[in-house]
Amino acid sequence: MSVPTFQENKQTHFASSVWLDRDLSLLAFNERVLDWAKRAEVPLLERLRYLCIVSSNLDEFFEVRAALHHSTANPIVAPDAAGAQAQQSLSKLAHELVDEQYALYNDVLMPAFAKEGIRILSFGERNLAQHRWVKTFFEREVRPLLLPVGLDPAHPFPQVANKSLNFIVHLSGSDAFGRDNEIAIVKVPRSLPRLIRLPDKLSGKRLLFVSISSVIRAHLADLFPGRVVGQFSQFRVTRHSDLAVDEEDVKNLRTALRQGLVHRNYGQAVRLEVSSGCSEHLSDFLLHQFELPVSALYRVHGPVNLVRLNQLIDLVDSPTLLFPRYFASYPHQLSTASSIFDQLQSGDVMIHQPYESFDGVLAFLREAVRDPEVLAIKQTIYRTGADSSLMELLREAVQRGKEVTVVVELKARFDEEANINWAEKLEYIGAQVVYGVVGLKTHAKMLLVSRREGRSIRRYAHLSTGNYNPRTAKLYTDVSHLTTDPKLTQDIENVFSLLANQSKIPRLNKLWLAPFNLQRNLIDLVDKTAQAAAGGMTCRIVLKMNTLTDEKLMEALLRAGQAGVSIDLIVRGACMLPAQCPGLSENIRVRSIIGRFLEHSRVFYFLKGQSESLYLSSADWMNRNMLRRVELAWPVEDPALRQRIVDECLMSALKDNVDAWVLNSDGHYIRAVPARSRALKPKPLIGAQSTLMARYNTKP
Repeated sequence: MSVPTFQENKQTHFASSVWLDRDLSLLAFNERVLDWAKRAEVPLLERLRYLCIVSSNLDEFFEVRAALHHSTANPIVAPDAAGAQAQQSLSKLAHELVDEQYALYNDVLMPAFAKEGIRILSFGERNLAQHRWVKTFFEREVRPLLLPVGLDPAHPFPQVANKSLNFIVHLSGSDAFGRDNEIAIVKVPRSLPRLIRLPDKLSGKRLLFVSISSVIRAHLADLFPGRVVGQFSQFRVTRHSDLAVDEEDVKNLRTALRQGLVHRNYGQAVRLEVSSGCSEHLSDFLLHQFELPVSALYRVHGPVNLVRLNQLIDLVDSPTLLFPRYFASYPHQLSTASSIFDQLQSGDVMIHQPYESFDGVLAFLREAVRDPEVLAIKQTIYRTGADSSLMELLREAVQRGKEVTVVVELKARFDEEANINWAEKLEYIGAQVVYGVVGLKTHAKMLLVSRREGRSIRRYAHLSTGNYNPRTAKLYTDVSHLTTDPKLTQDIENVFSLLANQSKIPRLNKLWLAPFNLQRNLIDLVDKTAQAAAGGMTCRIVLKMNTLTDEKLMEALLRAGQAGVSIDLIVRGACMLPAQCPGLSENIRVRSIIGRFLEHSRVFYFLKGQSESLYLSSADWMNRNMLRRVELAWPVEDPALRQRIVDECLMSALKDNVDAWVLNSDGHYIRAVPARSRALKPKPLIGAQSTLMARYNTKP
């Protein structure tokens, strides 16, 4: 019997049942984030922050993955038996995660805050003077903004916005017209703060707060004179929030999206949160109103929107309850004493954010804006934020007479409005603004500067694994690459031309570009590594990304592992590829790093014998990134820079036994623990992020 060659094995396809469930994997990721909120060694306000992050992640999970809780009236999907079982498992895990959050909030975090003299007082905990102050605050600041709606045929159930705070109230007695309409809805304006600090004279030496829901709850009877308030509950509905715009059928995408934003807050309901004490009568009424199944109901013991507790972090001025401030170093390859253009002519520069400051990128753009020899600046914008120093620099460049072209991705989820506003501001002063390619999101991060030098024009470029957002650049780990490599910069120029005029572009020299050849080239590189391993060479693949769900790429990795390639995958979030499964993926290991910073860089490393290659990318290994987005991957060819990225982005993560989680063969993650030496003593604790922070921190 002959042994199949690797070429024959390349035709192997794996059953869909091989893959782990994507949505269960997403919830498992949030369990790992929640673990930080449980750690006693983490400063208290930071523990609250992680709790809020999980709540925010769950909001987005339901907003985007709407099919998981289809409505009773208009199902998005009709699952088969296996699909129904998966939905039940998912619903069970989601409910357990929410219950775990509130147990942590009530039983651990709030008592810990109380020991620090910080409390959020409920109605029953307030003394007489505090009640009077709250009453005055309600009458002055809150009541004028409230307009309760009593439901009857002339007053139908009001439009309730996505994730807004509301009350449902059961009333007895008759209204002013002698009718006995029983249900009223009170919408709480978003303009009201969710936490209000009590004055010092009412707090003693403590920091005391009241929640807006508690303030309104205490005075519901005042809103319904002549009626008796019975059962009531706060509630919050989460709605499907992906914008649905037929790009082929609109004349102006920006206008269509701005109109779509108006309706986003009122999409199909997918989740209902109520207070734990809400009666079945009221919760059933709401479920019927929003056309939701019982599985979509979440009873919570506390505020229905934990995300808004982020305000407490801002209101408490106590540095000891926060992480010690980190002072990022200026990029060590750059000098502030000379022109960045001159420095780049001596070689490429890598910036490892946030350990090194994003100020190096801003300095590069600032010099380009103010250098009279710079003729043109081209840049992609995906997420830059509503208040961006980088965008202000682009506006300055236009005002200084530069040719500025900006590719703005209008469909960057939940950043659409900020991007539309920036696009309009830039267009108004004369920048050339384009919106990429119909049907594709432009997710590539690139900045190109054209500068006259003597009789020629030299191009300088910045490529990045992350967004041009100065705020998140302090929180996300990313790699920036500054270069004047003529082949690479020519490729970037060609990609900008593609995005502007959609003409066919010449064969690219070094860039890999989705949706054209990125997936194919990655599969080819994995397969070549596998073929070398099958031929007896020592081969290794180490990949770092946020998400791994693309089936064709996962199939290539399974084939490579089965051919003898040693594969390490560092996947922060959802990973559908099983690890360490006998007969399937023995050579594949998967780990996730959850730390103080959000792991965001994408790094792809391949070793075949003595030959190695490394690519940086804007793309995760997801089908959408490979086939429905404009994405880039590019090689790092300088041996010293390549080794630096291997050491700092890959090897450090593989050595981590503090913040790392390992995926077991049963599909569950466990904390990585320090291995023991022969003397049975634990090896030292190694945290990838803390090691790099210590290396680059400039605090005196």
